[in-house]
Amino acid sequence: MSLLQISEPGQSTAPHQRRLAVGIDLGTTNSLVASVRNGGSEALGDEEGQVMLPSVVHYSEQGVVVGKPAKAAALADPENAIASVKRLMGRSFHDVRGDALHRSYQLVENNSAVPRIKTRGELVSPEQVSAEILRVLRRRAERTLGGDLLGAVVTVPAYFDDAQRHATKHAAQLAGLHVLRLINEPTAAALAYGLDQTEDSTVAVYDLGGGTFDISILKLQGGVFQVLATAGDAALGGDDIDHAIADWILQQTNLSEKKLAGLDAIVAQGILNAATKAKEYLSDNDIAEIEVELGCGKPWCGVLQRTHLNELIDDLVKRTLNICRQALHDAKLKPEDITAVVMVGGSTRTPYVRQRVGELFGKKVLTAINPDQVVAIGAAIQADILAGNKLHSDVLLLDVIPLSLGIETMGGLVEKIIQRNSTIPVARAQEFTTYKDGQTAMSIHVLQGERDMVSDCRSLARFELRDIPAMVAGAARIRVTFQVDADGMLSVTAEEISSNVSASIQVKPSFGLSDAEIAGMLKAALQHAEDDKEQRLIKETQVDADRVLHALDAALAKDGDRLLSAAERDSIELVRAELAQVKSGQSARVINKAIEKLEKVSAEFVARRMDTSVKKVMAGRRVDEL
Repeated sequence: MSLLQISEPGQSTAPHQRRLAVGIDLGTTNSLVASVRNGGSEALGDEEGQVMLPSVVHYSEQGVVVGKPAKAAALADPENAIASVKRLMGRSFHDVRGDALHRSYQLVENNSAVPRIKTRGELVSPEQVSAEILRVLRRRAERTLGGDLLGAVVTVPAYFDDAQRHATKHAAQLAGLHVLRLINEPTAAALAYGLDQTEDSTVAVYDLGGGTFDISILKLQGGVFQVLATAGDAALGGDDIDHAIADWILQQTNLSEKKLAGLDAIVAQGILNAATKAKEYLSDNDIAEIEVELGCGKPWCGVLQRTHLNELIDDLVKRTLNICRQALHDAKLKPEDITAVVMVGGSTRTPYVRQRVGELFGKKVLTAINPDQVVAIGAAIQADILAGNKLHSDVLLLDVIPLSLGIETMGGLVEKIIQRNSTIPVARAQEFTTYKDGQTAMSIHVLQGERDMVSDCRSLARFELRDIPAMVAGAARIRVTFQVDADGMLSVTAEEISSNVSASIQVKPSFGLSDAEIAGMLKAALQHAEDDKEQRLIKETQVDADRVLHALDAALAKDGDRLLSAAERDSIELVRAELAQVKSGQSARVINKAIEKLEKVSAEFVARRMDTSVKKVMAGRRVDEL
């Protein structure tokens, strides 16, 4: 008798064999890799047992080094040591050149919009630098797990846009990794905490890392994680705390007139390192002693108290709390509706951060799992699911898109097809039509943002749908479909229904939103809601006026001389001129009154044209034939 081993699609045919997959937290300050082993998810260490890999890459004469050796080399050779590269991912040279953060390395404007980093002997992209970090993590995992990886789940800040997500995915591919999925960092943290095993609840995940801040509101029900809302700032994190302390150090010295950017690179890096150590020490102590070399042969020594640190970072913490309030507003919730608050990211070790977040939500925050490792641990759980292993297979993860997606319509208006905070993966379709008679092509302009006007939103892509059958205006049916996959990547397809003519594009912009755009788009949408509503009404009325004028002009050119007397035509032309004069105004009521007046004075002409058309169709035919 033969036995058959039956398996689910995508799973191993042998239950004792596990497909090797990992979760990777590609962080601004530190990165790490984790995997599910022996029934649980754990971070993987290097040969020395160190789990955290500093996200620093040094380009030396002997080659490329990553992690602690690179961080040490940065003191002597800062121009060739790249740190905090995550802040450059998917962004343009124009976006990043105005950043206030000190960089020891030089950015170069290249022929493409993507900035290049000048290192010893070559120019490298942020993706290439990140790939070096990911390559070390891949090799660490393969050595520890004893085999080749099937793939990896890589985490990104919830507020990363399409360009930043694509840049992250590209970096992983350069590192030789098959990306099973990109998931939001706060969502990964929810998996790590095993919240799927708890009762139904609503959880806030507060993630303050080295260079990014995210807040996600998750609904946990029946093993389903659904993100109700996300908000964040892609340029706010522990690095900013370090710089606040560094600025304070400069104020205490005879260098108070200078900024870090004006100092010798080695001195500046030393001050930043001292600031970081002081921040970490004050997480468990009330006073930190600081000693820094100022480059003049005499060190500066000082003391920083925790209470003073709280004052230095108060504005930064307030910025995160305001973003939390925005996420609550988007989720239509109040602080008291939140069941639990999960703290994620090394910067949440700062007691003042925990205190203020707890005060906002009115409850003690959760810090049981190492905040540095929790994201990678959660990503590893998701990787195990996607690899086809059975552990945690009853967990369903639903992320959301951060900003609405739509297309441009007549009048410079934005028609939203997928609303922000829609659960992904998601597909939405909407039908549009042609504006002019005989129109055989349509330009599709894809946009991202919350405002009603094209000029206030971000342009993602443009493409054309051609070979539309020539028809009268309004007869063609063009279906535009937006599809966002599990990684947050957008594809857009336009199809003319009757002819099956179609065109499509995958949106892969070369750079992402600037800091101001990321932080300000939602705020601007709220501030200008009433103005946008009024402006949209005016634009829509102006489009209606143009449509009426266009249709009337075509009708007069074809049948005016035949069906109208000179007096009748003069009357219509007079009212037409009135509409043409007021349609560019800023009063929808005045434009609508002019449209109604023109429709009324031309009603008899329209009726005669209709009668003529009906008689022409019926000539020589019986009613029953029709």
